[in-house]
Amino acid sequence: MTKDSKPAIKKTNPAIYYLAKLLVVSPFFHGYFRGKVENVEKVPREGKLIIVSNHASVFDPPILACAMPRRVSFMAKQELFDSPIFGKLISFLGAYPVNRGEGDRNAIRQALARIEQEWATCVFIEGTRTPDGKVYNPKLGAALIAAKSQASILPVCLRGTENILVKGKKLPQPVSVTIKFGDVIAPPASTKKRDLEPVTQKCAEVINALHDSD
Repeated sequence: MTKDSKPAIKKTNPAIYYLAKLLVVSPFFHGYFRGKVENVEKVPREGKLIIVSNHASVFDPPILACAMPRRVSFMAKQELFDSPIFGKLISFLGAYPVNRGEGDRNAIRQALARIEQEWATCVFIEGTRTPDGKVYNPKLGAALIAAKSQASILPVCLRGTENILVKGKKLPQPVSVTIKFGDVIAPPASTKKRDLEPVTQKCAEVINALHDSD
C-alpha cells in the first residue's frame, strides 16, 4: 500500500447492522445488563464524528453500538475476529480488524476511510482495556484522526462493563451497565502535538468525570 492509497473497506449492509443491533445486542444490553443510557440527545445525528471512549471489556463495542442512535464503527484487535461467532457479530456492528503489528498508520487510514463513508467512528482513548474503566494514559490517536478529518469529538463513558467478566466465572455477569455521553468537543486545529495534547487531556478528564458521577 502506498502512502496516499486508501485501504480496501468492506461495506456493511445497514440492514444487517441494525438487525444485529436489534435482535442480538439490544436484548442483552437492556435485559441481561439492565442497560441505561444518559444524555443521548448530545449525540450529533449527522456529520463527521469521532466517539472517544474508555475501555474495560471485550463487550464494550457491541454495548456502545447498541446505545448509539447512528451507525458507529470500531477499531478492534485482530484476535477478536478469530472467534467465528463474536468476530462475525462485531463485524456486522461495524468493527474492523487492526493488526497492531502494522503500526498506527494503518489504523488511522481505516478510521478516516469510515468517516468518509459517514460512519461515526469510535476510538478507545487508551488503546487497551483498563481494569476499572478509568482513563490513565490517554493516547493522541483519536485527536489526530479528528484533526485530519476535522470531525467533532464526542466523549463517552461506559460504566460497569469492567465487572462483566469475573475471574473464575465462565459466563458474563448480569451487572448494571450505564453509558454516559458528554458534550461535543471541537477537533484540534492541527495535527501538531501542541494542539493534540490539550484536546486529548480534555477528553480523558470528561470521561473520568462521567465515570465518577452518580
